[in-house]
Amino acid sequence: MSPEPEASRETVAPPKPAPRVFLLVVDQSPELKVALRYACRRCKATGGRIAMLYVTEPVDSTEWLAVGKLMAEERRQEAEQRLQELSAYVQLVTGDMPMLHVREGSAREELLAMLDEHPEISILVLGADTGPKGPGPLVTALAGKYSNRLRVPLTIVPGSLTDAQVDAIT
Repeated sequence: MSPEPEASRETVAPPKPAPRVFLLVVDQSPELKVALRYACRRCKATGGRIAMLYVTEPVDSTEWLAVGKLMAEERRQEAEQRLQELSAYVQLVTGDMPMLHVREGSAREELLAMLDEHPEISILVLGADTGPKGPGPLVTALAGKYSNRLRVPLTIVPGSLTDAQVDAIT
C-alpha cells in the first residue's frame, strides 16, 4: 500500500486589500490646498490613492446652443487644467497619479452620485473655510442635512491649518 499524498504545505498569501481611496472635491478655494496636503500625506502613510472630482456648473443657454456648447467646453478645459496642476503635486507627494473625474451639474448632487457609483472610494476629504461666512456650502450640506446620504466617513480639514500643523496630524 502506498502512502497517502501529503497535503500541500505551500502557504497562499491572503489577497492584498484594495487601497483606501481618498476623494477630494476640487475648486478654486484656498482651503483646497490644505485639504489636498492632508489627503496626500494620509495616502502616503496608509498606502492609499487620491481621487479628485471637479464639478463644472451647467450652462443655461438654450437660446444660443453654439455659444452654450463653447462655454461648456471652456469650463471643461479649465477643470482639466486645474486637475492636471494638482495631479503634479499629488504625484510628487504620494508617488502615484490620482484618479481624475470631471462632471457637470450641482457639486453636491454630483458628489453624492459619484460616491454611489464608485464603491472603491473609502473617505471624503473636504477643506473648510474658516472665515465669517462659514465652512462653505458643500461642507455645510454634507455635515448637516445630507449626512445621511454619505456612505463613507467625511473628514473636514480646517482651511486655516499651516503645513506644519497638517504634517503634525498626518
